[in-house]
Amino acid sequence: MPIAVIASENVTNPLHTVFATAHSREHNRGVLAREPVRIIVADEHPIFRDGLLRLLEHEERLQIVGETGDGSEVVTLVRNLRPDILLLGFSSSPRSPVKTLEEIAASGTSVRTILLTGSIDTPDVVSAVQLGAVGVISKESTADVLFKSIDSVMNGHCWVGDNAVSDVASSLRKLNVARRRTKAFGLTRRELDIVRAVVSGHTNKQIAKQFSISESTVKRHITHIFDKLGASNRVEVALFAAHHRLLNGS
Repeated sequence: MPIAVIASENVTNPLHTVFATAHSREHNRGVLAREPVRIIVADEHPIFRDGLLRLLEHEERLQIVGETGDGSEVVTLVRNLRPDILLLGFSSSPRSPVKTLEEIAASGTSVRTILLTGSIDTPDVVSAVQLGAVGVISKESTADVLFKSIDSVMNGHCWVGDNAVSDVASSLRKLNVARRRTKAFGLTRRELDIVRAVVSGHTNKQIAKQFSISESTVKRHITHIFDKLGASNRVEVALFAAHHRLLNGS
């Protein structure tokens, strides 16, 4: 009498399980590797915000998950959508971005915030950095600078202006230790003028033309400024000026 072999639907070949699991892991790794950077854009100016959205949408590695022109909506969007990056515009609206960052910090939501500002010569920018913002770029920056700043903060670095820095907050602390006790930190009127130009992002050549002096004279002034403020680069000078309100009323 022939013996009937009954294949149970509940019996699984162990080798099939091993191969299926391995394939699933490889597939998941591939999916994770291709996951785009999730971004929320928040800025009260519609034309600027729309232009920024169009720019970002052309990058396949970036995904816009939310956008708003209302500062009061930012915290809710970040909490609900869990983006990797928040591009937060600084503006003159009653609701300060610093207040927004305070609420995000209080909510316990993790997000890498890059500030989009007209100038880093504002005390609010330094306050925002102290609240956890990891990037500060000018709204006049090129697309290349924007993309580099996103890549930089996604890799665990900070970004200020056109440069990657290791730790903005620690740079501020270092400058505090080195500051002078005089009201203007020992800077002359001309040096204050040059600090203002540096904060505005001007090159040595542009500064020389503005004040009708040679580039070598500009370099000499900047060397003196570095020595007096304890700074080692132009980014630190700009952060120092903003943090100490060095240019207020000047």
